[in-house]
Amino acid sequence: MAHSIFISFLLASLLISFIHGESNEQQGGFVSVDISNKGLNFAKNILVETAESSLVPLELPDIKKSVDIPVVGKVEMTLSNVVINTIDVVSSTIKTGDSGILIAVSGATANLTMNWRYSYKTWLLPVISDEGKASVQVEGMDIGLTLSLQNQQGSLSLSFLECGCFVEGISIHLDGGASWLYQGVLDAFEGKLVSAVEDAVSTRIGDGVVKLDSVLQSLPNEIQITEFASLNVSFIGDPVMSNSSVVLAINGLLNNTNESILLKHYHGLLLPLIARKDPDGMITIFLHENVIKSALSVYFKADKMHWIVDQVPDQALLNTAEWRFIIPKLYKLYPNDDMSLNISVSSTPSIKIEEHQIYVMIPADIIINVLDEDEVVPVACISVEITGWVSAKMLSSILSGSVKLDHYTMSLKWSKIGNLHLFLVQTMMSAMLRTVVLPLVNIRLQLGYHLPSFYGYELQNAEIFFTDSWITISSDVAPIKQLNFSCSPSLSTVTSSGMYMV
Repeated sequence: MAHSIFISFLLASLLISFIHGESNEQQGGFVSVDISNKGLNFAKNILVETAESSLVPLELPDIKKSVDIPVVGKVEMTLSNVVINTIDVVSSTIKTGDSGILIAVSGATANLTMNWRYSYKTWLLPVISDEGKASVQVEGMDIGLTLSLQNQQGSLSLSFLECGCFVEGISIHLDGGASWLYQGVLDAFEGKLVSAVEDAVSTRIGDGVVKLDSVLQSLPNEIQITEFASLNVSFIGDPVMSNSSVVLAINGLLNNTNESILLKHYHGLLLPLIARKDPDGMITIFLHENVIKSALSVYFKADKMHWIVDQVPDQALLNTAEWRFIIPKLYKLYPNDDMSLNISVSSTPSIKIEEHQIYVMIPADIIINVLDEDEVVPVACISVEITGWVSAKMLSSILSGSVKLDHYTMSLKWSKIGNLHLFLVQTMMSAMLRTVVLPLVNIRLQLGYHLPSFYGYELQNAEIFFTDSWITISSDVAPIKQLNFSCSPSLSTVTSSGMYMV
């Protein structure tokens, strides 16, 4: 029983919150993500690498011009099929502030290919023409991009404020052509080629921002977790930007529970935590205990907090013969019959995040059933209240933890087998919890749970901390690694009726 309650309600809620919640609290959100400069640089590098490949191939419009060449005279020149094939970024930076997000690229290079053609007339021949191919090397390309990130009806909206591209110079290599052609092409088209590259790159980047904004706008404001529970992931307020980080906020509660708490209050409590965050982490996630409370409330209202326990590691405990000295009438009425326990949480469990751990209180009713031939006979109901602590730690992207039992009380709710000696029953149940159930639970918890990846990336070098009402996770982000996890077969199944240790 302790396994079911602690694991299903606490760790499941923690995992759900960590997986789906990412944000800050400004006007009602309960989960916060603070992205540091290190994290912003990581995101910027991914964005730049993506842009290097997505910007190309980039076609430029044809360029035509008439040029006066000494001795030759007036020459009609055309550059066609001008294509930027590669862009290589040497250096890039990202800065944030009140004005938005500035991404700057300096010293980039690019390679172009094109076709050239010229024609001119002489007094001897009506038309002289030639054509061929050429390659162009672009040097010293600087790009500046300013973006605005705002909340639009619960979704993030990325808008294009400004984009500029400056090219320092180009070098042209012609395949074939007369000796005078190179200088003529350079003189005639250098400025136009530079302008064409600058305009095309700026336009393509602008188009990319529009597409990225469309993707952000298409993200759902609610994520279905199970058939009865969904998570409100709508953003709350605009992102808060400073010169050292970007802080985002979402609602973070399950099924839009009616908890209308002003975020200013929570934001004030969050500020001291942000000041103490790990400066070396890429991201810092702040999770308020109300997220876990909302998960527990949703699961309880959906009637998902009940189990039939008919198998335990020591199966003799679920036979009336084992209880003949503690509940004699039970054995007398049902000698050597198997038993099962129908466990139902009687009200929403409560939790309180404290320094270093989470305090838990779980009220439940345990109905003792006797399996008399083919009939399930309820014989007694005991109300229990379990209190304890849950602690957790993270190794890379593995979340593990432990459970410690604090107090266990019980009272008889009703009985068909007379009065029970609850002191004896409680003593035996407490011994079972401490010596059988909790050790098995803690063994499984120590194996840990691998947090899922997000588009091929996962948390790395993560650390978890508990403070008053808040869980804080400081972590880096890295490409996912393939890891294999296995559990001991002896821990894989505790019951045959829906109570599992996996």
